[in-house]
Amino acid sequence: MSKVAVLIPTRLKSTRLPNKPLAMINGKPLIQHVYEHAIAVHPAEDVYIASGDQEIIDVARSFGAQCVLTDPSLPSGTDRISAALKEIDPEGSKYDIIVNFQGDGINVDPRLDLELIDIMEKTGADIVTVGKRISDEKEINNPSYVKIAMGLKEGEDTGRALYFSRAPIPYNRDLESTQKPCYWHIGIYVYNAVSLRRFVSLPVGKLEGIEKLEQLRALENGMTIYAKIVDSIKLIEGAPADINTPEELAEAQKYMK
Repeated sequence: MSKVAVLIPTRLKSTRLPNKPLAMINGKPLIQHVYEHAIAVHPAEDVYIASGDQEIIDVARSFGAQCVLTDPSLPSGTDRISAALKEIDPEGSKYDIIVNFQGDGINVDPRLDLELIDIMEKTGADIVTVGKRISDEKEINNPSYVKIAMGLKEGEDTGRALYFSRAPIPYNRDLESTQKPCYWHIGIYVYNAVSLRRFVSLPVGKLEGIEKLEQLRALENGMTIYAKIVDSIKLIEGAPADINTPEELAEAQKYMK
């Protein structure tokens, strides 16, 4: 059976909501809610908070979390969890699979991790992620909604991701209206530990540089990404899945009782 580590990358700097990991929601900082969701489905000894900010580390340790202090200049959450992995498993022999559980995902159902881990074990994929069907033309044409090209057959909800784009994909030449189905990529990731180490060692890819999507670096270098299409990633429908703005924080404070 695979040995799994859950790494929660988080940082204080946020353009839209500074210091959000420490924002209080129902008497607890945001990062504590996220940590408690993770340990509800994973052994606490395999869950780590990774941050470049000592203030977050101090708060996390106060509620009993294992922590890894990383270089604050790391450019992405992927780089942060890779750096943390080097600290907790320097020989590369302790963990087989790495879950990237986003540090602002207060309303993300952690049980989804278990499904993604199962897909990885069955397929041998390098990376497993999540998508959701969308049909609204405004969303499909919005570059903020990253789309996944997948060749799913009727009744399938899991398969290989062939491409990711900010543009509407795939194009359906037989329909005048926007193509269906269209899959919106949700940034939840599970990595093969060896693949994660390889991924962060690779240079920025040509397509990645154009679309500004790091998952394209993996595809450009022959890595396999599988995606599971879900109806929802939330524990509580109506509440925001993650916190990025003051408005979402206010909503979370109303729901997270």
